[in-house]
Amino acid sequence: SSRRSCRKKQRLLSPVTSQGFCVPISKCFPLVLAFLVPLLYYYFLHFTHSFVWLRTAWSSPKMLSRCQRPTASALALLRPLCQASASRCFAAEAAKKPLDGPTLADFMPAGGGCGAAAKSSPLTRPPAVRKPPWLKMFNPNTDPELAERYKFVKSTIKKTGLATVCEEARCPNAGECWSSGTATVMIMGDTCTRGCRFCAVATSRTPPPLDVEEPTKIAQAVEQWDVDYIVLTMVDRDDLADQGCSHVSETVRNLKARNPNLRVETLVGDFQGRLDLVEQLVQSGMDVYAHNIETVNRLQRVVRDRRAGYKQTLSVLRHAKVVKPEIVTKTSLMLGLGETGEEIEETLRDLKENGVDIVTFGQYLQPTRRHMKVDRYLTPDEFNEWGRVAESMGFHSASGPLVRSSYKAGDLFKARLAKRAAAAGDSANTKKPVDVWAASGSPLPPSGGTQAEASV
Repeated sequence: SSRRSCRKKQRLLSPVTSQGFCVPISKCFPLVLAFLVPLLYYYFLHFTHSFVWLRTAWSSPKMLSRCQRPTASALALLRPLCQASASRCFAAEAAKKPLDGPTLADFMPAGGGCGAAAKSSPLTRPPAVRKPPWLKMFNPNTDPELAERYKFVKSTIKKTGLATVCEEARCPNAGECWSSGTATVMIMGDTCTRGCRFCAVATSRTPPPLDVEEPTKIAQAVEQWDVDYIVLTMVDRDDLADQGCSHVSETVRNLKARNPNLRVETLVGDFQGRLDLVEQLVQSGMDVYAHNIETVNRLQRVVRDRRAGYKQTLSVLRHAKVVKPEIVTKTSLMLGLGETGEEIEETLRDLKENGVDIVTFGQYLQPTRRHMKVDRYLTPDEFNEWGRVAESMGFHSASGPLVRSSYKAGDLFKARLAKRAAAAGDSANTKKPVDVWAASGSPLPPSGGTQAEASV
């Protein structure tokens, strides 16, 4: 009986396996330890999480709104402990980070990014200049006849797939010109190889190849418009061997072959200053050779592409007049880029010395935010004054805020021809003494006069 009671006590103190026999407690110690270690680790994490929560809750009381807030006395006891723990954590994190260089705050003004000091800082962007009220585009829908003509020209352009400078360069006079039945056709594609800071035409170093059928398409489209004056403009194609000169010449010849009475104006590039290409284009049969100088000499490198230049433009215009003296040469100036009155007058004198007949003045308008900004907006009275100055120097001029190089080009050309015809008629009616004695065969002028007097 004593042995039986001893076994019963041992069975109560020792675990029983599934087989029914007893295991000593000494052999169960590793199993008990393996169970207690994860449990202790779990409670340690729970305590640490609660401690961090209390520290965060003290700095942000809103986190305590989702659950029961501790009492004021408990927070008062925990506050010094949380602050000390937070300072130690922040110090440890700062010690781990490397020493950084200057931050954004080192470059900001003393008053902050939004203070008065920041507004007066030279690092801030100057405010944009607002457009004045006189810059208003023409609406063709005000008149039924003009609206119908506008829709006809627009549908023809869309049907033929032609590119126009009116659309590509965002011209403000598209409504007025299209409603009058005229448009400026841009040939050789809609992508330019140059990147002038004022121009909205797309640029690329490798634009698409030329369309060999384009000269025929343009001639057919212009024939449908039933106009007597057409303006052709081109993108610069520095990627081509002849800069696209042969393509433009073929287009002009096709237009003249279909309608000999059609007046053709070509607004072309500088062909990198190659005068042989200028001569080839002039001989194609155009009536007006236009090439824009754009701005004054000082601002050329700022406004235009680096491959263009003031002297290069003057040489191209001069050579066109030398090759064909009866041709009308034309150029355009943008105002509002920061030029001065003296610089404009100097540019006009240079243009006159190089035989330019027509000059236009227009306000520069920023096409997009990535283009150069407008320095100032000139008033209509200032444009009228520059028009009078150009007329007094012998130019035929069109000047206005919305005037562009091809604006009312046909009217300017006809007025120039009328002025030239009137000057030719006056010179034909004037008898020169030199013709009398020169026709008589006498080697000397009449008595009582000198060679210089007889030549007047």
